[in-house]
Amino acid sequence: MIYRLVQIARKNSSVYRVLQRTMATESSKFREMYPDIEPYDTGMLKVSDIHQVYYEQSGNKNGNPVIFLHGGPGGGTSARDRTFFDPNVYRIVLMDQRGAGKSLPAAELKENTTWNLVADVEKLREKLGIEKWVVFGGSWGSTLSLAYAETHPDRVKALILRGIFTLRRKEVLWYNQEGANFILPDLYEEYIEPIPQVERCDLIGAYYRRLTGSDEKVQLECAKAWSKWELKTSKLYVDDSYVARAEADIWALQFARIECHYFVNGGFFERDDQLLANVDKIRHIPTTIVQGRYDLVCPMETAWKLHRAFPEAEFHIIADAGHSNKEPGTQSKLLDACDKYKNL
Repeated sequence: MIYRLVQIARKNSSVYRVLQRTMATESSKFREMYPDIEPYDTGMLKVSDIHQVYYEQSGNKNGNPVIFLHGGPGGGTSARDRTFFDPNVYRIVLMDQRGAGKSLPAAELKENTTWNLVADVEKLREKLGIEKWVVFGGSWGSTLSLAYAETHPDRVKALILRGIFTLRRKEVLWYNQEGANFILPDLYEEYIEPIPQVERCDLIGAYYRRLTGSDEKVQLECAKAWSKWELKTSKLYVDDSYVARAEADIWALQFARIECHYFVNGGFFERDDQLLANVDKIRHIPTTIVQGRYDLVCPMETAWKLHRAFPEAEFHIIADAGHSNKEPGTQSKLLDACDKYKNL
């Protein structure tokens, strides 16, 4: 749309100058990430007989501790995740959850549940000698952040949550079965292509059988189709460089297998709305919620439910954003939130 406006405005020099000034003003509102930094500490934490999880620390060794909980589940962390935080103030901790990123074994589903991950976060806190920390999580990371905070509220200084996902059945079905397809039918066709017509009444189950099956070729084909669906739909505009991540065989298997595993098992919750039902346990914790209005992966209805149940939390709707934390408005608001809590 903006390109069409530019084309029209160019035919009128005075209008074009006004549009240029407006675009410059709007872009100046957006914040850049903090500079790239390298970890000063990395390691593998053995959390079970099967699993070792990768962790790293960067920023100020004596600073305010913050842990970044990645999405997916299965997505893993990246160097960019460090740069939400002021490195002069924050002691920045990143962790790859079980089976994801650099954690071992890759894409392993055994002993891989929400509550295993909550326990891992707590084990890492204890290992690092941290009393309390700020917890930052987006998408599935928001799910895990809420689960961790509701389990260990005394260990959380503040919560920064983005793209709220509570893994209720209707949230999963909206995106992976029917709902998002009404808006993105062209991309949806690519997502369902590996699944025969007769099995499309239960796409999650059909994918799970293939992602956990013995045919490695089919497993990889389905892993890439599943992963591309999410990467293509995460931004308002498809970002081909972002989608290219799904071409990496191991990453696609980690992302698709683990995510589908959690969906099939209802997030391993005792009740469908467990995180929303238990929100009273964390209403005393300073919290910021950032939600893209046009988020199709984790639609705003869930964030709105959380906002209604947790009115004390600061709530921001980003009017021109989808799901990704890389979209300018969302990125800027997350940076603001991180700055807000850096001196707790």
